[in-house]
This record gives sequence, structure tokens and C-alpha cells, in this order.
Amino acid sequence: MNAKILVAGASGHLGEKIIRGLIDEGADVRAVIRPNTALEKIGTLKQYDIGVIQTDMHNINELTLACKDVDCVVSALQGLEDVIIDVQSALLQAAVNAGVPRFIPSDYASDFTKQAAGENRNFDLRRKFHEQLEKAPIAATSILNGAFAEILMRNNPLLDLNNNSVSYWEDENKRIDFTTIDDVATFTAAAAMDATTPRFLRIAGFQVSPKELATIAGELKEQEFKLIRQGSLDDLLAIIKRERAGHPEGENEIYPAWQQLQYMKSMFSTELFPLNNRRYTDIQFTGAKTFISALLQTTAAQ
Repeated sequence: MNAKILVAGASGHLGEKIIRGLIDEGADVRAVIRPNTALEKIGTLKQYDIGVIQTDMHNINELTLACKDVDCVVSALQGLEDVIIDVQSALLQAAVNAGVPRFIPSDYASDFTKQAAGENRNFDLRRKFHEQLEKAPIAATSILNGAFAEILMRNNPLLDLNNNSVSYWEDENKRIDFTTIDDVATFTAAAAMDATTPRFLRIAGFQVSPKELATIAGELKEQEFKLIRQGSLDDLLAIIKRERAGHPEGENEIYPAWQQLQYMKSMFSTELFPLNNRRYTDIQFTGAKTFISALLQTTAAQ
């Protein structure tokens, strides 16, 4: 029989892509969504011919029914404490109550297990949830993928295709982990179907330094890219503290400007190792040249 996989956060961009990957893997997919989910998003999910369950995400009894006979729960929930800790904790308890053997939490990030507490607010929330996850009688697998490569598409100064420049902090030779959303979703779907996954799986579509990034972009665009050092990591930390203190309203936002700077510091502070890219040999990860080439084509067409 096909494995039964329940996906929470299915109406989000990553969640929907995970569902597509699970369907390709032959899974029997269920999606749990909030009762107030937009009709357009519900319609999108139903076109995949999967079970769509609208439920109170804080109601453990309802979630337990949704988890009945499920082989793995995959969380792609996004939010602050009320979601990453409160809702995800209810989902975890429901999975345990229903006897689900495996749980994949919504991590999908740099390796925050190697970073100090307090350096990244959103990672701290995941770390706090892990305290419950480690105690729960269920096998858990966290997928750590570094930064989503798509951040380079958002006029990120790390790769400025308009001004032919690459900005960085601290060290131009520090390699940064990137993985496309599609590749993360495909890998997550494969992991959900794999009953033997370890506690952590680390993947990176490509690991590239600012210097290498400038070289690749320069070769593809046939123009020289300038490297711009923004300062040290201590300088970046000081900016983050100043911006966070000056914008307390950001505490209620998922991605305030200072949180984005915290992600930048995480990117320049850690590197995923060892990598588990080869665990599923049929997955071909998108490399730096392929991704940047497509990015250049998209930019040229705009």
C-alpha cells in the first residue's frame, strides 16, 4: 500500500511543492488547512486530488483524527511563536496520539544547531520547539538546507545583477549554502517516504563563496562583477542590534528588516556538513551556474 503522508502548511508555497513531490513519489496525501484558508488556495490543493481537511489547528482532538493511519507528518508551517511552537506542538501531540511513527518539523534552514541562541529570532523558535520534539515518543527528522536560492532573485545585495556586484560580510571566501525551493520540496517528499531517515538531513544545492559567486555571474554575463565588503560579522551584529531596538514592531512580523539581517549573519557564520545530497540518487540538485543562468534570463526578459 502507498504510504499515507499528512502535510501541514499545505497552502504555503513550500507546502504545495512538497505535496507535488509526494504525489510524484506515489504517496497517499492528506493536507490539513485552517477553516479560514482562502477559497483560491483550497481550490489549488483540491486540483491535486488529495484529501483536504479543514480543521482548527489548535484543536488536538481534531488534528488527531486527521493523523489517523498516517505514516509521516510533514510540517511546512510558517509563522512566529503562535505557529512554530503553539500550532506545531498541537500537531506533534496529535501525531503522537494517533500513533504516527515519524514527524518532519518545519525547519528548512541553516544549521541552527551550530549557532548560539539569541542570534536569530526565528531559529530560536525552532530550537524551542525542538525541546519538545526531542522528548516526544516519535521519530523526527529535520531537513536543513541553508538559504533558499530564490533570495538571490529579490534584489538581494549579495548578488546584484543590475550593478554587477556581490556584497558580503567578513570573508569573501566563506562558502554559503543555497538550495532551491523545488529541490528542498523534492528532497522532503523523498524523506517523508523513507522510514529510515536519521535525526538530521543536511542538503545544499550549491555551496559558493562571494568570490566564486562573482566569478560565475561574471562569466555568464560576460561582464566583471565587483566584490563589496560590507564589514565584519561584529559590524553586522551591531547593525542588527541597533535595527531591532529601533523597530520593536518587527517582533510581531515574520520577516522584518532586522530578521533578514539575522539570516544574513547565519549564512556567513555556518556551513552545512556533512551533506546528505546523495541519499536519494534520483534527485539532481540545481547548481550555481544553472540557477544564476536562469536568473539572468529572467532578468533580461523583464
